[in-house]
Amino acid sequence: MRLGVLDVGSNTVHLLIVETHPGARPNPIASVKTELRLIDYINQDGGISDSGTKKLTDVIRNSIEAAHEKEVQEILPFATSALRDATNGSQVIKEINTVFNIDLQVMSGEEEARTTFLAARRWFGWSSGRLLVCDIGGGSLEIAIGVDETPDVAMSLPLGASRLTNNFLEGDPFSKKSIRTLRDHVENQLQEVLPALLKHQDTDRVVATSKTFRTLARLAKDWIPGNDKSMSASALRTISQKLGDMSLEERQDLPGVSSSRARQIVAGSIVAESVMRNLSIDSIEICPWALREGLVLKWLDWMEA
Repeated sequence: MRLGVLDVGSNTVHLLIVETHPGARPNPIASVKTELRLIDYINQDGGISDSGTKKLTDVIRNSIEAAHEKEVQEILPFATSALRDATNGSQVIKEINTVFNIDLQVMSGEEEARTTFLAARRWFGWSSGRLLVCDIGGGSLEIAIGVDETPDVAMSLPLGASRLTNNFLEGDPFSKKSIRTLRDHVENQLQEVLPALLKHQDTDRVVATSKTFRTLARLAKDWIPGNDKSMSASALRTISQKLGDMSLEERQDLPGVSSSRARQIVAGSIVAESVMRNLSIDSIEICPWALREGLVLKWLDWMEA
């Protein structure tokens, strides 16, 4: 069976096409990614602007056409924090569903955390024991922990890399003052909302998903002896400082860092560093599967039921 997962995120609209069937692992065969940066089209009223809605509609049209060209049998569309938080998000989604005859739905932050956790659990297996899974997106941060396929704790915070860059960071290179302000904000948010249950649970494996963590691990491998399969807290502190001192052009020249990722990777590194510090994490492993793969796995489980 050929499935298309259409992920309408804060930074990108990403169509992942996989070959799979119940009992099989999702095998990616194609990927169509458009850097829309929907979060940049939020107006003063908190809604998606008309120009943002038009661009989103055009990108979704292109994605659906690509899915049809690849003979996708089922499209699984979902939206995350940008549309979830937009004051007119439900109206925008209604219009898109009417135009394209699809069932685009907003995924809650908690459901994002749960679905990403499922993907990490299936990737590492039962032998990995109690998992702590972290994911930094454009609009939000998700954290989940548990020993089963459904986490005991799943939470989402408005600490996405793109959102924080827009709201806090200024200058090029970013000013020291704005970086300090952002660090204080992230630290205060985490200290206030991370429940004692999450902070003090024993874990057997700490896992990170998302492009932000993968990019940071790649940089850690390049700058500090190691590999891109894991990242230590000390390595993250080093690269976070170096990234904050660079101009946008310098970050864009880094291997594996796209122009849009270069703009928000500083904020992403600050969030990652604060999460690891507040949860007393010495090292974190990178998981190749995340939210999109988790959604495929949930759909396959539903098909088998």
